[in-house]
Amino acid sequence: MKLKKIAGFEAAKEVNDGDVIGLGTGSTTHYFIEKLGKKIEEEEIEIMGIPTSYQSFLFAKQWKIPITTLDEHDIDIAVDGADEIDPDLNLIKGGGAAHTLEKIVDYSAKVFIVIADGSKQVETLGKFPVPLEIISESVKPVFSAIKDMGANPSIRMGRFKDGPVISDNGHFIIDAKFSKINNPIHLEKDLNSIPGVVENGIFSQMTDKAIIAREDGLKKINF
Repeated sequence: MKLKKIAGFEAAKEVNDGDVIGLGTGSTTHYFIEKLGKKIEEEEIEIMGIPTSYQSFLFAKQWKIPITTLDEHDIDIAVDGADEIDPDLNLIKGGGAAHTLEKIVDYSAKVFIVIADGSKQVETLGKFPVPLEIISESVKPVFSAIKDMGANPSIRMGRFKDGPVISDNGHFIIDAKFSKINNPIHLEKDLNSIPGVVENGIFSQMTDKAIIAREDGLKKINF
């Protein structure tokens, strides 16, 4: 079984009858959502999901998971993937350009669980760029500010469309490459203080638990 599938299926065990669940975005959370759909059918439980993207919305509908919103319900548990996870369970997210709503949903949950395979574990964040969702008119000043912070920014370009990636919220996604992120808590706040930045992909001091599938077995980390 794929490591991502192991992590996703294991996280579904954390869900109880009656829960409202934040549904993350990405390849690992696909397996979590799949297992939730099977859990509804096999165990006859009643749950509702709050998607973090059009992708997770459509996948949840495919698996017949009832959908609700933050306006209507509080979130009991949110489950999401990550691009990087450090030993303090700080994260870099946003490879799927959905980090703004992911952060809103994950922050709002009573319990936030990150799921991943072992390749996502790092000693220090910074292997991957930090994604930022920005207002399109702010590209020049945002780039200038990020360069002053020591990073190399670039506009994320579409793979199957011409031009830049546009988020579900209608904004540009840029990727800021830092050599090493020694203080993710401060950097998250500093990036969000730049006018034009809607949200960045550093998730610091938010994760309650990590479920990580490795070649040497399943690892669970509580923070």
